[in-house]
Amino acid sequence: MDPRDSAGHEVTGATADGLAHFETAAHQFRCYIGDPVASVDAALAAAPEMVMAHVLKAYLHLLGTEPLALPVARKCLATAADLAATERERGHLEAARLLAEGRWRAAGRVLEDVSIAYPCDALALQAGHQIDFFRGDSRMLRDRIARVLPAWSRSIPGYHALLGMHAFGLEETGDYAQAEKQGRRAVELERRDTWAWHAVAHAYEMRNQPKEGLAWMSLDTDAWAKDSFFAVHNWWHQAVYHLELGAHDDALRLFDGPVFGARSSVVLELIDASALVWRLMLRGVDVGDRFDAVAANWAPIAAAGNYAFNDMHAMMAFVGAGRTSEQQAVLDAQRAVLDGELIVAADNLEFTREVGHAATRAIQCFGQGRYADCVELLRPIRHSAHRLGGSHAQRDLLDQTLIEASRRAGFEALTSALVSERVALRPHTPLAALLDERAQRLANVA
Repeated sequence: MDPRDSAGHEVTGATADGLAHFETAAHQFRCYIGDPVASVDAALAAAPEMVMAHVLKAYLHLLGTEPLALPVARKCLATAADLAATERERGHLEAARLLAEGRWRAAGRVLEDVSIAYPCDALALQAGHQIDFFRGDSRMLRDRIARVLPAWSRSIPGYHALLGMHAFGLEETGDYAQAEKQGRRAVELERRDTWAWHAVAHAYEMRNQPKEGLAWMSLDTDAWAKDSFFAVHNWWHQAVYHLELGAHDDALRLFDGPVFGARSSVVLELIDASALVWRLMLRGVDVGDRFDAVAANWAPIAAAGNYAFNDMHAMMAFVGAGRTSEQQAVLDAQRAVLDGELIVAADNLEFTREVGHAATRAIQCFGQGRYADCVELLRPIRHSAHRLGGSHAQRDLLDQTLIEASRRAGFEALTSALVSERVALRPHTPLAALLDERAQRLANVA
């Protein structure tokens, strides 16, 4: 009989040594720490026919939306296709195959069924949770996890990750108090659970409590920043808190340091860098040549066309750096997606058609000084922006861009309305005061 994992699932093709390396990789992935790829490679070296090790390696190369990682994932799946597998493992293989084809919704549904049949399969829950995030499916971010909670307990390895994922789902569905509670419980169980740290950070962001958010992230910085794949994003949250408080120099310091000081080419980290420098620009901060460095790292994948959320953030960098050829490459790739010419598009066709193309064009219009066109493109999509993927906190950038474009276009009544709407939700910070002051100034000019 094949060995069983820490939750009691049969693991086809495993050896004792291979399974030990696999469990290490799974823990690293759950916490977003260390080098899970190296650990899963060690598992495969010890057990080349271990199906779940091939699956995990595929997920690690699929769930970052890195276009250059797709061939590695496909090779893993091709190798595993001829191996013996259990029903649970075949579900994972099917989900990973669909994901490699860009069929996010179908992959999430397969993993939903795996989790219903095997509620203690932490990898199925985590991969499904990430798919829900990339699809902007707030309800499933919460419910995929909530439905299996009764089957779990502290005795099952990875329970902390379940609580951390549930916390993020609760936050994205507006239950901020419960989200904070679950996230803190997760961190108490596993201080290195960087997803749980991040879930609580989101709760403070959405409750407009930047000072409390900074205090939370300062409790144990090493826990979420040291040797962590999520370090850049969590530093980004700190920078966003500083922006809300009007501390622009602190935000610039974080950009130049832990957010983009290393000049990362990791897509998820490029998204954070683009979003931060764009927000600074919207506030009238002199960002110098910071857009240039970010744009240079986006340039090799400008025409990837595999995920509209990435396209929009690449466009920010290209606009800020004045790189017109790369701007056109992004738009050409999106048109190829819309025309069905890109195989990797699949569900991204819907993301691009419904929200992504308009959002990306709006960013370009802003950079070209066509503020009225930017407003015209953003207004119809702002309430369906979740179809673009990402979180509420990330998509807030579209609302901020709309407000500033409206102001620069001279739309006094619309600007006043948009600012009043925002201040009602975020009334007690310097940013709220700045936006209100700008709207009043525009009204006086009009």
